[in-house]
Amino acid sequence: MSKYWVTKLVVVFFLVGLSLVGNRAWAEDSVRVFCSEGPSFPVHQAAAEFSKIHGVKVDVTDGPPPQWLDRAAKEADVVFASAGFMMSEFLATEALHIEGDTVTPLYVRPSALLVRPGNPQHIADFPDLLKPGIRIMVVSGSGQTGLWEDMAGSQGDVAVIEKFRRNVVYFAPNSTQAVRVWKERKDIDVWVTWNIWHSPMRKYAEVVPVSEKYRVYRHCSAALTKRGAGSALAKQFLAYLKSKEVLAFFTEWGWSQSGSQK
Repeated sequence: MSKYWVTKLVVVFFLVGLSLVGNRAWAEDSVRVFCSEGPSFPVHQAAAEFSKIHGVKVDVTDGPPPQWLDRAAKEADVVFASAGFMMSEFLATEALHIEGDTVTPLYVRPSALLVRPGNPQHIADFPDLLKPGIRIMVVSGSGQTGLWEDMAGSQGDVAVIEKFRRNVVYFAPNSTQAVRVWKERKDIDVWVTWNIWHSPMRKYAEVVPVSEKYRVYRHCSAALTKRGAGSALAKQFLAYLKSKEVLAFFTEWGWSQSGSQK
């Protein structure tokens, strides 16, 4: 073998070694978190506080899961889901390698109505959405999949479902899209969603709680991947998510542990 090729192989092995060391350092000194839309606001706060306390990096990637699933399959230590069915889907996604025994239910939030500032349609509760001419937006994906149907169908009356469905003018695929459409389409009177979406939308909407018989609760949860289960830091972060400090972050954004409505 020529001196040229010997030198080239040495360089290649050196670079590969640096890469392995870099990956090992990342795994030991940081946590990679992938988070669905709903819990993302308090999760960022929790990550920042954990980083400050422990002097480590917690990197949070958030948004609709289809946007980050491929990356999460390669990089994730911790994965957040906005609803139980979403976590079940993550568990069934073999590429994510979620460790089922680490799934940790965290906080709940209630369904609610977002209306235009000043509530020009005088919407006071869910039955008002059945009136002719009310224009409704729902989310038919992410953590809101089936939410409107659970609310409309809570009384077991198909006539209620029919009246509600007739007034839906936009089905958003996720909450990120719903936020954009709400700001663009002033003709939409109400967004049927979770109360937590009022906090980032205070300039653009008011929140109307719904009465108990129409109210739906769903929880967010977090779990370790196989990669995360091998990281003491990732395990520590998962445990930290149930601390009083993190509860305060989630409470600020409308979540709770006991189903209270903000």
